[in-house]
Amino acid sequence: MKVEELLDSVLKNPATPEDVDTVTKQLGRYPRGIVAVGARCICGNPLAVITRPMLEGGVPFPTTCYLTSPEAVKAVSHVEAEGGMRIFNDSLAEDANLAEQYQRAHESYLSFRHALAQRLGDDESHIEGTSAGGMPVRVKCLHALLAQSLVMGKGINPIGDQVLTQIEDEFSPKVCRCALYNDRSNN
Repeated sequence: MKVEELLDSVLKNPATPEDVDTVTKQLGRYPRGIVAVGARCICGNPLAVITRPMLEGGVPFPTTCYLTSPEAVKAVSHVEAEGGMRIFNDSLAEDANLAEQYQRAHESYLSFRHALAQRLGDDESHIEGTSAGGMPVRVKCLHALLAQSLVMGKGINPIGDQVLTQIEDEFSPKVCRCALYNDRSNN
């Protein structure tokens, strides 16, 4: 899917007040700059949101795809605690094909954010060239990389995709585990 098509798809359904309330419960704080929900659980709760490139007060915010699901955050934190970032960084250094795919994921992220900034009239000059998660040369935050995979789909970020596969017993967007704040389903 092209960047403009993905952006159109995401922006068709802007974040509702109910979405903002759910994300507030998920994060334990009010989420600034939410434009839309980029990925949802099968029950409808947000998994990852799309955040403006420029927050209120002129604060630049490069993390456009932001993971909000507590279940996903917890599962990814387990991978990070087990040394996952080091393993992925070693893989990037050793595997030229993976590094090339990761570079393309970075470029996709920048293109998506740029298109979003243009639509919203946001200034992204302070974050130009900066994507998220350490892209394009290292792995710094698996949460951000998983968020990109959830929002943009499989095949865009190879490391985000690998993380999703790695945590599938603990988190999957196809299985509702929205235990603490689930107002939308009976699970």
